[in-house]
Amino acid sequence: MIEVKNLTKSFGDKTVLQDISGTFEQGKTNLIIGASGSGKSVMLKNIVGLFKPDSGEILYNGRNFVNADRDTKTDIRREIGMLFQGGALFDSMNVEQNVKFPLDVLTKMPEDEKLDRVNTMLKKVKLENTNKRMPSEISGGMQKRVGIARALVNSSKYLFCDEPNSGLDPMTSIKIDQLLAEITDEYQITTVIVTHDMNSVMEIGEYILFISNSKKLWEGTSSDIIHSGVQELDEFVFANKLMRKVKAMNG
Repeated sequence: MIEVKNLTKSFGDKTVLQDISGTFEQGKTNLIIGASGSGKSVMLKNIVGLFKPDSGEILYNGRNFVNADRDTKTDIRREIGMLFQGGALFDSMNVEQNVKFPLDVLTKMPEDEKLDRVNTMLKKVKLENTNKRMPSEISGGMQKRVGIARALVNSSKYLFCDEPNSGLDPMTSIKIDQLLAEITDEYQITTVIVTHDMNSVMEIGEYILFISNSKKLWEGTSSDIIHSGVQELDEFVFANKLMRKVKAMNG
């Protein structure tokens, strides 16, 4: 579980996050949503330690990541897996080497154990026998699945995904959502996803935190979101539905 308490972050005179709190529970798909520029990606970067908040607390199972000592921060970072927006695979490495990379950097595991772990994760994301293929030889959806395998190969307790469906067609996006939900449930990890994709929100949003103009305006589940009564959220939902219709009309 990750608890965010009264998180505030500014850049110069601009406040990007203002007094935001939320709880991301273990074994659930937790979503941070909002329009472009709302602050959701900045919130993610604060949670994982890429930015330091001006004030507030970020608790990983009770451990305050913001004010932790170096050893505690290192321990927490080893428990974190990241799926970046573009996949962020190393172009010069094949699939096996990409997935194995965290084990090479963070562990002293014997090579045969590393390969066993890599193959287990590739099977989990349905990419058996792709070990020697290069990123340029596989589709965008497959690259995202390699990214998921890499993020979890070190037995991560926390999985963070930044716009995992960016650049993917609707059917592939659905498969990625389903995979993330299945892995979250099976491994009982704490998954936090930044997205503006309403399909993801409605299909896998077990906990949703909506940010607008630097503030948290709503939190709840996918079944509650249509009846939120929050004008900004209603506009966000409608805009996304309209965008999907336009994309469908344009093929």
